Amino acid sequence: MPDDPIGAVKQDLLVRHLETWIPYALHRSRRATFAQAFAGADAGVADAALRVFTRFTGQLRGGRLSVLVLTTQADDLAVRLGEVQAELPPEVTVYPVSGGLDRLPVALRAAGAVGAPLLAYLDVGSGPVPADAILAAPTRGRPAEVLLALDGPAGPDAQPAPGQRGLREACGLPLVAEVEVVAGTAPRRSGLLLFATSAGRRLEAFKDALWAVDEGTGVGYRDPAEPDRPLALVRHPDREPLRRMLLARLAQQGPATVTELRLFTTTRTVYRAADANRVLTDLLAAGQVSREPADGRL
Repeated sequence: MPDDPIGAVKQDLLVRHLETWIPYALHRSRRATFAQAFAGADAGVADAALRVFTRFTGQLRGGRLSVLVLTTQADDLAVRLGEVQAELPPEVTVYPVSGGLDRLPVALRAAGAVGAPLLAYLDVGSGPVPADAILAAPTRGRPAEVLLALDGPAGPDAQPAPGQRGLREACGLPLVAEVEVVAGTAPRRSGLLLFATSAGRRLEAFKDALWAVDEGTGVGYRDPAEPDRPLALVRHPDREPLRRMLLARLAQQGPATVTELRLFTTTRTVYRAADANRVLTDLLAAGQVSREPADGRL
């Protein structure tokens, strides 16, 4: 297990998500922007994310991709980024910006991020949640995605985290996934990941990256709204919690289409739409739910 399992998950998740975002963004537009902003030290995340672009040289031809890196703690970041920049294709331009997350709106405007695909990774550490104006800044992208990472202890004394509705309203993005990441060590450490996007397909891509994180990190996932729920382990998800949530959803709100239950699973739980299909199939086989029509493809 790494010394900082929560940090390892954040880096692994961001790298995996970038690997799907780069071809998606360049398919939508010949220009795109990726912004990273750190309230504290980046712990190697900034250059690890930048190295992803070296693997897409062929797909970047004819395009223009801007990368913003904002941090208040320069440390050796300039040296590290310089080493990676030497490997980048000419279509990628890196803009290091000295300052906190409050400079994100100005930096995005200066980089010409308006109206083109934009992915923003905001790591606020254990600090306060950014103001609404900062969270809303990436919505100038078309489409836009925001991955917000917060660190903090779990338990009754932990700082309250923004809920799904609050982040959606602040970002102006319609789809939000929220997950608590918990390291299986004593004392327990936890962090919160919130993802908002204006493209529903990208929410599913985020979930795929979430479950593909290296299982060697020794972490699990949990719905922040239910801190007493057992962890869903990376790579080996226990779908029993999803079964209970889908049954509760049907009991409270009545009949629903498979599409509605898949959307509920994707936007309101840590699980994926494909997990909903598997659970519904098992529920039907066990006679715990019924369907109409009774036959045919689910």
